[in-house]
Amino acid sequence: MEKPDEGTKEPNKREIETGSNFIQNIVNEDLSKNICGVRIHTRFPPEPNGYLHIGHAKSICLNFGLALHNEGLCNLRFDDTNPSKEEVEFVDAIKEDVEWLGFSWDDRLFYASDYFGRLYEYAVKLIKAGKAFVCELSAQEIRDTRGTLTEPGQESPYRQRGVEENLRLFQEMKEGRYEDGSKVLRAKIDMASPNINLRDPVLYRILHAAHHRTGNDWCIYPMYDYAHPLSDAFEGVTHSICTMEFEDHRPLYDWVLAALPKEEYPRAVTFLPKQIEFARLNLTHTVMSKRKLRELVEEKAVTGWDDPRMPTISGLRRRGYTPEAIRDFCERIGVAKRNSMVDIALLEHCIRENLNKTAPRIMAVLKPLKIVIVNYPENLVEWLETENNPENPDMGRRKIPFSREIYIEQEDFMENPPKKFFRLRPGGEVRLKSAYIIKCEQVLKNEKGEITELQCTYDPDSKSGGPASGRKVKGTSHWVAAAHALKAEVKLYEHLFLAEDPDAELDNADVKDLINKDSLQTITSARIEPGVTEMKGRHCQFLRQGYFYLESRADSAEGLIFNRIVSLKDSWSKAQKSVSK
Repeated sequence: MEKPDEGTKEPNKREIETGSNFIQNIVNEDLSKNICGVRIHTRFPPEPNGYLHIGHAKSICLNFGLALHNEGLCNLRFDDTNPSKEEVEFVDAIKEDVEWLGFSWDDRLFYASDYFGRLYEYAVKLIKAGKAFVCELSAQEIRDTRGTLTEPGQESPYRQRGVEENLRLFQEMKEGRYEDGSKVLRAKIDMASPNINLRDPVLYRILHAAHHRTGNDWCIYPMYDYAHPLSDAFEGVTHSICTMEFEDHRPLYDWVLAALPKEEYPRAVTFLPKQIEFARLNLTHTVMSKRKLRELVEEKAVTGWDDPRMPTISGLRRRGYTPEAIRDFCERIGVAKRNSMVDIALLEHCIRENLNKTAPRIMAVLKPLKIVIVNYPENLVEWLETENNPENPDMGRRKIPFSREIYIEQEDFMENPPKKFFRLRPGGEVRLKSAYIIKCEQVLKNEKGEITELQCTYDPDSKSGGPASGRKVKGTSHWVAAAHALKAEVKLYEHLFLAEDPDAELDNADVKDLINKDSLQTITSARIEPGVTEMKGRHCQFLRQGYFYLESRADSAEGLIFNRIVSLKDSWSKAQKSVSK
């Protein structure tokens, strides 16, 4: 697969202007009261256990956008605390996605693994302060003794261990003397707390697994709820913005930061970070769980993380979506506290709007039907002129070849058409886009009764500028000259899931049973006008077919391969017009 060759314009402050939202209001207040200093500092902290999806794009735009809008800073930090699921491939893909969306972390690329030594030292200090202990309960026993929303938890029998014994055991955990799951380090908070997250949560677990950066240096790894707030503090983050599922974890986030005085941090911390939650993105006909996306990949229900049907950023990029369209989408959906379902039609509307005035129009016939214009000179080739984009005259015009034999779409002809069918029929006329009016004189069929060719005549005076150029016919068809047309493979993509909320159904069904069997249709018979090789960029609109992306060029081993990004039918735009009325 070739990588996109179109440069991405980095968004400026004006482009990410999102107006007022509750997070920006909090930032404004914090800045006015000097709670976070003179500028804000955010971070985007993905775990490298898979590829990023459109929901992560919302978080990327929010975190980097807030920093850009407020003239602050934003870090890219990998939450690489679980080596059993993390890979360098995912790290590289995430960095590429963030850059492709138009954002830069400059020299602020960090990893939670950068702080393994500091996190361990801080844990030792928590033990010395009597705020952490080594527990030998199994994971199931810890769950069983945690209690419920209406009943308090039960204290671990190891909770009252002395400091020296806890220090020795924790050191021996670090040295690799114990098996996975045999011991954990737990915070000593409150087993009767109404917030279950504060009932002596696990801070460290034993995991004998090689890490993609630290190798086998460590066999104990910090939990996210412990590593994340400290990593924020180490980096000087002022606003730690995350999704709503972490709202109940915020008291633990604050406890970890406040468990020891500021001077106990490995470096001076002027302002402790503040966690703020916002609603995650839920998109119709789409799975937004990274675990379920991984399942799609591992069960080969899709061709990979970058399958153009996937909601991953790499999949959307390969399909032909632009970073401008995705940033526009993220701005339109806004920032809220309440979870809701966003219609995928809005995302499709954004790419249509983005490409409408920038994508050249190309004539492409996906399922060709041969036409021989019997009264047209056999060896004549005319180069007719047509506009590149009627929505943008500045894009100029181009020449297209016209000859005796052409192709039109099979669906543009019917022998026994219904009423209001305005394409070609026996004895009927149609105007060829930017060319002549033709009339169907005879239908040729093979021995199976299948139509193989139409014999037509043309009106020489009906060409643009000709004596009969103003003659009216009801139908217009696109076409390509048979001898000059280029062969191409065209992939028509639809929603991967027909269900509006597939996430809800996947818990009780096999993922392959829910896949839309028509989510990909591959057409190998397509014919494209030769002008496609001269167009700038890779995006174009096939007349009447939709917006397409040239994934592979003619000079590549695969030849011409086009992905349909989206059809021309804009259900979102129609719905908004209906509402406005």
